[in-house]
Amino acid sequence: MAIVTVSNKALTVNPLKQSQALGATLAFLGLKGTMPLFHGSQGCTAFAKVVLVRHFREAIPLATTAMTEVTTILGGEENVEQAILTLVEKANPEIIGLCTTGLTETRGDDIEGFLKAIRDRHPELNDLAIVFTPTPDFKGALQDGFAVAVESIVKEIPQPGVIKTEQVTILAGSAFTPGDVQEIKEIVTAFGLVPIFIPDLGASLDGHLEDNYSAVTVSGTTLKQLQEVGSSAFTLALGESMRGAAKILEERFDTPYEVFGELTGLEAVDEFIQALAILSSNSVPEKYRRQRRQLQDAMLDTHFYFGAKRVSLALEPDLLWSIVHFLQSMGAQIHATVTTTRSPLLEKLPLKNVTIGDLEDFESLADGSDLLIGNSNVGAIAKRLSIPLYRLGLPIYDRLGNGQFTKVGYRGTMELVYGIGNLFLEQEESLVIRHTLREGEAPTSLMSSK
Repeated sequence: MAIVTVSNKALTVNPLKQSQALGATLAFLGLKGTMPLFHGSQGCTAFAKVVLVRHFREAIPLATTAMTEVTTILGGEENVEQAILTLVEKANPEIIGLCTTGLTETRGDDIEGFLKAIRDRHPELNDLAIVFTPTPDFKGALQDGFAVAVESIVKEIPQPGVIKTEQVTILAGSAFTPGDVQEIKEIVTAFGLVPIFIPDLGASLDGHLEDNYSAVTVSGTTLKQLQEVGSSAFTLALGESMRGAAKILEERFDTPYEVFGELTGLEAVDEFIQALAILSSNSVPEKYRRQRRQLQDAMLDTHFYFGAKRVSLALEPDLLWSIVHFLQSMGAQIHATVTTTRSPLLEKLPLKNVTIGDLEDFESLADGSDLLIGNSNVGAIAKRLSIPLYRLGLPIYDRLGNGQFTKVGYRGTMELVYGIGNLFLEQEESLVIRHTLREGEAPTSLMSSK
């Protein structure tokens, strides 16, 4: 079991984590016809919007209650009411995801009381789904906010119904990209199952064009689908952070569930595919049998480059868990790990130590690594340490195609194997060139030198 070390510095020097409110916003963006609403200052909302726009390179709907110094002191009920009425008039959303911020959480606004009073004054809002999510940004991280948002959704919207044996609810955690969700959806439907994703980022943030502009999300899980979640025969929780939401569905509708900590790597994908085969009573489609053989061949081709390589990671807990197990299955060694927030997974990691800290901690621990894995903010550290960086997590603002990137399933694992393997190969080629130049010989490629 890993020893979890919490940085005891008086301040964060170079932040790794993103706020809970940002994570909740990301979850709400996977629902169709939704407008995330920050109850806080305009600056909080602007910062979150910039991060998401730079990462996905898409238009991100996001509104604010625009709290000022005066309204912060006197209370924000009027601001919340006015924001909701304005959104209904201008954008006509089906769902409003109301997220608090550090400002309003510190003040202690009674949001649930606000919403009850607002609905009493405005009965025309009775059909509007308003999902309240407490997300103070002075604690927790993106993964926590994402999980709280999903838990709030499954508490508020689903309704009891007749069980549909082929329908399954899939709770996709913050570690999964829109491309991941698309791949998972394709795998699940191939077994004849009908999945309802909460949230469905693969439909909303996959980088597609629409004919008309919309002020709210144009794709994703619909309100009707969310209401039908109570009729699902089973829940697949993808990521340990989704366990809480799965338990809520079990308590409300007696829906059994299973948690899959990772969907990257041969063994992890095998377990998921086998679970789908049992759940659907169908055999594994031939295309996935072939993809499995392709992944085995890819692992065979690349394992020479992974063997004994020292890798340092700065990732959210769910993603850290998945990538650590994948790297170890390829023969790599974990040199250092830094994460953002507490999780029951951390102590279970097959490592000596895990640090909850910032990127300053990561830089001091990662020296001597062969590869760094983290978001784009790790780029400056990679340059200072002269170590290659493989970008994972959020935000990634210096690479294109983040919405389509896939690392799950047999195909996604192959993409990860080749992506990281090529960095190791390039590193070895550079070492050969530097060595031959020192010896006064003409540079030759690594492959031709063998």
